[in-house]
Amino acid sequence: MRVLLVYPLFPKTFWSYEKILELVNRKVLLPPLGLVTVAAILPQEWEFKLVDRNIRPVTDAEWEWADVVILSAMIVQKPDLLDQIREAKRRGKLVACGGPYPTSVPEEVQEAGVDFLILDEGEITLPMFVAAIKRGEKSGIFRAVNGEKPDVTTTPVPRFDLLEFDAYDSMSVQFSRGCPFQCEFCDIIVLYGRKPRTKTPAQLLAELEYLYQLGWRRGVFMVDDNFIGNKRNVKLFLKELKVWQAEHKYPFKFNTEASIDLAQDPELIELMVECYFDAVFLGIETPDEESLSMTKKFQNTRSSLAEAVEMITRAGLRPMAGFIIGFDGEKKGAGDRIVRFAELTAIPTTTFGMLQALPNTALWYRLEKEGRLVGKEGNLNQTTLMNFIPTRPVEDIAREYVEAFSDLYEPSRYLDRIYRCFLMLGAPKVKAPFKMPSLIDLKALSIVVWRQGFKRQTRWKFWHHLFSIIKNNPAVWEHYLTVCAHNEHFMEYRQIVRDEIEAQLVEYLAPLTKQKTEVSEVKIKPEESLVSSH
Repeated sequence: MRVLLVYPLFPKTFWSYEKILELVNRKVLLPPLGLVTVAAILPQEWEFKLVDRNIRPVTDAEWEWADVVILSAMIVQKPDLLDQIREAKRRGKLVACGGPYPTSVPEEVQEAGVDFLILDEGEITLPMFVAAIKRGEKSGIFRAVNGEKPDVTTTPVPRFDLLEFDAYDSMSVQFSRGCPFQCEFCDIIVLYGRKPRTKTPAQLLAELEYLYQLGWRRGVFMVDDNFIGNKRNVKLFLKELKVWQAEHKYPFKFNTEASIDLAQDPELIELMVECYFDAVFLGIETPDEESLSMTKKFQNTRSSLAEAVEMITRAGLRPMAGFIIGFDGEKKGAGDRIVRFAELTAIPTTTFGMLQALPNTALWYRLEKEGRLVGKEGNLNQTTLMNFIPTRPVEDIAREYVEAFSDLYEPSRYLDRIYRCFLMLGAPKVKAPFKMPSLIDLKALSIVVWRQGFKRQTRWKFWHHLFSIIKNNPAVWEHYLTVCAHNEHFMEYRQIVRDEIEAQLVEYLAPLTKQKTEVSEVKIKPEESLVSSH
């Protein structure tokens, strides 16, 4: 059986980082971990080819070669996913589809012509698909029974060998699935449950060893939606990872996502830093405590968010953070409050978007019951209006959002925030061997220094901050310059956010404007004026 694995295109997003990736001659930030895991679960006597369309299109020869085409996608990849399903069917191929988006909204991929729906988690449903193929069946829907979740200790090492390594900036691995919290807007607990399931330390170390043997020596992202969901198990893993990293001379830098209660566990933070973690993404969402309680993100209300961020930063983990605007009951000025919080805590990189009701979440069902959903899908891109009727005017939320996003990534303000963060950032606790920079890295550095240190109006600030970091916190200067380089992406992306949100807002308000115009015209019809004058 010849299997063609296809990963659909992402639109331009906060995380696409095209301008930065161009500098280091890379195409994509992260690989399709789901598809290389699928390839590992399927029978190994089958043949596999993988095409990430974010790197290149599928060739005619690859379409011709395939007996079956398997696709996986997140919700933001929907347009290209549906196009690739139709293209595969046009070429007469059997098509199977799975992943977070098809699992949440299977109807749309069915309408596009997919033959097999492999939903929920593949450890359970892929064997059902294989059995159907062996029986000669040409279609089917495979789902876990009664919400069953697999034991991820049985998950094999992903087929990283199928990836085009030179195209990616970082690799991905997964330690756990699920999250213990109950945030109303989150679809992770819908897809993977509230009981975090973890791999064994030996299992994940085998994945890292495979990457090492394949020659990977760049960053590794732990894609867990909450890496510390099971603190006991993650500590057991980190203690073994610490030894592995030292034995291998620290070949990988790690970063991940975690809940803010990480700050309450100094031992866990220290273990992460000792394993060469250097950054962590925190789901802060909003500094407004009433909104946090409304959306059931209670873990963010138990202590000072600002103090938690500072503790994590001083320990040596650069904070990244997610923020959301548009919660029910939110008071005017939420965008400005988010900007002030980011400035107060010196968080350089802040993803920021308008609240979306994702399919099958608690928020989705509540808004559906209240008759407030607009359309039947959500989209987590930063350039998308809300898909429900909020408790304050959409136009107010959208304008606050656009201005706040623009303020956060105003070049001078961004440089100041990075500078304050890295003055505070704890120095690394490990010393990796010196690596001679490549010609590509040197070229990228020279471009960043030229643009930010000579060409732009922020040049004096750039040099002042850089020399101050070298003087006051010299162990982090390379990390500092890397984050400065991110500005190459945000300078362009802030304008994309403004243009696309404002265009959608005009479209959104057009029916309301037309309705008001028609009402006004009815009120001042000439004939009615004449009648009233007699």
